[in-house]
Amino acid sequence: MLTIFDCDGVLIDSELLAAGVHAELLTGLGFVISQEEVITRFTGLTDAQLRSVVTQQLGRPLPEDYRERSNLAIDRRLESVKPIAGVHALLDRLTGPRCVCSNSSTRRLKISMNAAGLWERFHPHIFSAPEVGRSKPAPDVFLHAARVFGVDPRDTLVIEDSSHGIEGAVAAGMRVIGFTGGGHSWPGHAETLANAGAMKVVSRLEDVGAAIEELSS
Repeated sequence: MLTIFDCDGVLIDSELLAAGVHAELLTGLGFVISQEEVITRFTGLTDAQLRSVVTQQLGRPLPEDYRERSNLAIDRRLESVKPIAGVHALLDRLTGPRCVCSNSSTRRLKISMNAAGLWERFHPHIFSAPEVGRSKPAPDVFLHAARVFGVDPRDTLVIEDSSHGIEGAVAAGMRVIGFTGGGHSWPGHAETLANAGAMKVVSRLEDVGAAIEELSS
């Protein structure tokens, strides 16, 4: 049984950091939005997808240097990002193959996962969706991981914290556990993940192991 982890919001507590950066920058540009609104509206999307939505709603393009400014600010904050509580214990418990499938770039994944002490626990099986195909909610990165490991998508379990990620995994024919234990979780988060197709939703990583065993039986 292959276990696929999303990174941001599942392995590392990074969604609040990124949302804070976007909230500050966008509000300064006249698109007034709170950190909480960024989380509920854009969690699981790539930065490019976020910029596209904001551009449409703002009615004008964002500054050409927005991507550079936001990336630099997020990268600085990710250098001190913490792992989600219980992640190392969970990885110690798992015996089967595992990998990471994320909408983030490999460059950013290396920054954040090294900071959290997780890069070597997954490398080289760390896959960036936009670098292997379309970003989530497309199923491309999940199907790529299944091909790399030579497993049937039906014999794969995915741990995701966003509806976009869950939709992509379900489209790939995989089973999904929704996770709501990140610092960015909001009221209604669990229901959102269940509605997107999660077979089970847990709020602690220590419960993921039991959920994996249950869904694998």
